Amino acid sequence: MELSHVDDAGKARMVDVSEKAETVRTAAARGEIRMNNQAFRSVIDNTNKKGDVLQTARIAGIMAAKKVPDMIPLCHSIAVTGVKLDLIPDDKLPGIRIEAEVRSFGKTGVEMEALQAVSTAALTVYDMCKAVDKAMVIDNIRLVKKTGGKSGDIILV
Repeated sequence: MELSHVDDAGKARMVDVSEKAETVRTAAARGEIRMNNQAFRSVIDNTNKKGDVLQTARIAGIMAAKKVPDMIPLCHSIAVTGVKLDLIPDDKLPGIRIEAEVRSFGKTGVEMEALQAVSTAALTVYDMCKAVDKAMVIDNIRLVKKTGGKSGDIILV
């Protein structure tokens, strides 16, 4: 099997996508953060001392989707054309379910952007709630769907 991110001498390289066709690309990712009831109540009642946890995490996740090439080596800079990020309180966890969908029109996919949006949103919730619960768990971050490109549509739910 040929590795796409190393050359014949084994040196890291960025894949050349200049010959690929531009298409609409989407990717969706999900994850969750579980916390104790006190932290959960502070989030859904908007009484957390650091401020509005859900809105701050939403903004952080959207910003993170646009910064992937700054954080992940060898990822291409792409024009992200849309990010939808939902943070859904779930008292069964208790915690927050996080869902991101990222869109672009270009030569490479947006899977990393969706995964980074979810991860950063979860880390932001953690940061804002850690004074109340030091045992929170970020879990089950995964790609659930991608569309566009040579490999076509993939649904992994």
